[in-house]
Amino acid sequence: MKRPKLRTVEKYEPPFPLNEFPSDFSLNLGREITYLLVTRQTPRLEGTDWEEIFARCIYGRWKPSNVGLDDVLLEQTAWSAKTVKAKSPAQAKKVRLISGRNSPSFSFDSDVSRNQDPNEVGKMVISIWNERVAAIRAKYQHLRTVVLIKSYDLLELAAFEHDTDLVEADSVEWSWNKNNNLVGHSKATKEHRYTWQPHGSQFTIVEQVPDNRLAIGLRLPPPLDRDSALETIGFDPSWITLL
Repeated sequence: MKRPKLRTVEKYEPPFPLNEFPSDFSLNLGREITYLLVTRQTPRLEGTDWEEIFARCIYGRWKPSNVGLDDVLLEQTAWSAKTVKAKSPAQAKKVRLISGRNSPSFSFDSDVSRNQDPNEVGKMVISIWNERVAAIRAKYQHLRTVVLIKSYDLLELAAFEHDTDLVEADSVEWSWNKNNNLVGHSKATKEHRYTWQPHGSQFTIVEQVPDNRLAIGLRLPPPLDRDSALETIGFDPSWITLL
């Protein structure tokens, strides 16, 4: 059936189409990472760093989230920001995204063991994810995940988005693997899509990297001399007080 028109509902367009970042996004991203490389002893970029950087790059607002699905906001669109490492981000085809802790023991008062039907356990895990996504989708017109794939030295980066959607529980076939983890495969494509670890309840989603992802390379900046940096900011011994 065609989708009916509703007079009381105004369809809201996102700030930019999926994976069509603002025109200055790549430059802003490169500036932000170069700044990190200059000011840190080691090439380190944490999850919260990426949340703040992405918010600045799209001129949005960073809002640390307990749920982890609405870390960045712009108008009526929310993003969950994820980072993963890869030897060559530009060549990456798949990524594994840690997507929260889904605990049937907590949510359903149901202890889980390998002796249980894996599909029944899998449905509980997916239902927790769906409940979390639905709660955030009720607040915003659009919900996305933005992923930064980073090299170990931060000199190569790739970024892409995907819509953060509910999962149809019956579309996944679950089984226990040799490590006693629960793995979910798409019934349609037979691809591995989900992993759930009973110890810690960590839920991981496997995502394909789209062909139209953004990929950039950076030049290693020269090291920042400590004395020169202190002189630049006008450091004065009077800033230090003996307590």
